[in-house]
Amino acid sequence: MAAMTVHLDVVSAEQEIFSGRVETIQVTGSEGELGIHPGHAPLITTLRPGMVRLVKQHGHEELIYINGGVLEVQPGTITVLADTAIRAEDLDEQAAQDAKKRAEEHMANPGADFDYAEAARELAEAIAQLRLIRNLRK
Repeated sequence: MAAMTVHLDVVSAEQEIFSGRVETIQVTGSEGELGIHPGHAPLITTLRPGMVRLVKQHGHEELIYINGGVLEVQPGTITVLADTAIRAEDLDEQAAQDAKKRAEEHMANPGADFDYAEAARELAEAIAQLRLIRNLRK
């Protein structure tokens, strides 16, 4: 018997990253980790920077990094909307390291136009990307 699936779209400001049927999706919501399966109750929630882990038919897993966004669950379809969404294999460790260093320097030497919330968000994003890259290499 085939596993139940639901349609998932992962969309960034630039492009559609994924569109297809999945058995499950795991994301980090504002309240913590969420696992969404076919038949999940309708839901809209904000997402934190981190991984979208999707399991396609036959157990094939795919990881997509998002910098935060919104998850919408409707009957028969799930949508992840993010400013930035990058397939895990396309992440660049050096770029993520550079972003982390820049954010840390900003926080250590705040100038007149310093935006603490923005710097903290950039740092969280860079750390989430690095964590993902390291997990992929295991």
